Parts: sequence; structure tokens; C-alpha cells
Amino acid sequence: KAKKSAPVFPADYDDEAKDIIRAVKPYSMTSPERLNAFILATRYIARHDIPGDIVECGVWRGGSMQACARTLLSLGETERDLYLFDTYEGMTPPTAEDLRRDGRPAQELLDAQGKDRPIWAVASLEDVKAGFEDVPYPKERVHYVQGRVEDTVPGQAPEQISILRLDTDWYASTKHELEHLYDRLVPGGVLLIDDYGYWQGSRQAVDEFLEKTGERLLLLRMDEGRIAVKP
Repeated sequence: KAKKSAPVFPADYDDEAKDIIRAVKPYSMTSPERLNAFILATRYIARHDIPGDIVECGVWRGGSMQACARTLLSLGETERDLYLFDTYEGMTPPTAEDLRRDGRPAQELLDAQGKDRPIWAVASLEDVKAGFEDVPYPKERVHYVQGRVEDTVPGQAPEQISILRLDTDWYASTKHELEHLYDRLVPGGVLLIDDYGYWQGSRQAVDEFLEKTGERLLLLRMDEGRIAVKP
């Protein structure tokens, strides 16, 4: 069985970012490149006083939001609320749009693997909360919202968002998140889309949303993910 190796970092990653990525890696399937982007986005909203709370849809074990919280703590910023939307029971059923980049249907891939495999992204609410025990961000500012995003968004989401990170993989959920939360992302706020380059449904939802709204976003690559600043 292959041993999970420690991340190898590009030369331009700063020491603090490396330390944060190492600390959260057991709680995240997110690549160092995408974690670093979340850290940089967090520093950016703090430095430029971009108002709003931080929202993540699809959290697995919570490592990405831990990275964000650790970054805020390093800046002495503890006024923002963090929202972690997830079923806390694993992936919702995919639809016909949900193909891997090579064209294989997500449902087929799920069916081929047990629920303990990473593709199912099963992590309980207790597990996610336990991971946050080591992160001294104010507990009352961390909100765990359980359920399908189609049921919890927008009702339980904040009115003003500074960073919106979408990582629910599938077409239907990503489409729903964009339709209901993008308007709440403030100008100058950061949009992170984790699976744009991996799951075809995620890309389709984003592309259709941009086409429909006419929103002019430069989606920059962070390996298989994409990042943009809202104009």
C-alpha cells in the first residue's frame, strides 16, 4: 500500500503557508496548490478589508476551512464567521451531467467503490468538529450546516460573503450554490471552484451560470480548480 508522502512545495510558498498546509493535510483531500490559493485568498480579504463571512460548500473533514481559520488567526482576525455546508454523510447522488474529465460517469465510479473510499467523501459532523478542536478560532463563529445544499442554501447562508469555496463536485449542487450565493459574494470577494477541471458537471454548472448572467470572470487555474475575484 502506497504511503502518503508529505507534500512537496513549490519554491515560492512561504513558510507559514507550508506549516498550515502540513497541519491540515490529514483533514483534506485538497491539493497543496488549492490550499495555498485559499490561504492567499484569506490574506487578501483581510489585507484589503473585503467585508463578509467565509462559506464553503462540501467540506469533507474540514481541512480547507481549518487552513482558512489558521490563516485568519495568524493575522489576528477573528471577527468573520465561517460556514461549513455539508451533508456530513458523504456525496449526494450524481446526475447524468456528472462525468469525470475522462468521460466516466460519476455514478459508475461511486458504485465501484465502498463508502469508505475517498470518492464518497464520507466524514461525520463529529469528525469535522473534532478536527477543529486544534484550531483556536472562536467556536461561536464556526457554523456547521448539515444537509443537502439544495435544502440549506440560501436559508442558512450569510447575507454577505467574502470568500465562496465550492467543492460539492456535482452539477446540480454547484448550479444551486452559484444561483443562490454568487449574488451574496461582495465585489472584490473571491470565488474558489475546486473541481472545475476534474468533474465535467462542476465545469458545466459554472460555464452555464457565467453564460446566463454575463458575469465577466477570469477563471485562473489552481491545478484542477479555478479561482476568480468578483468584479
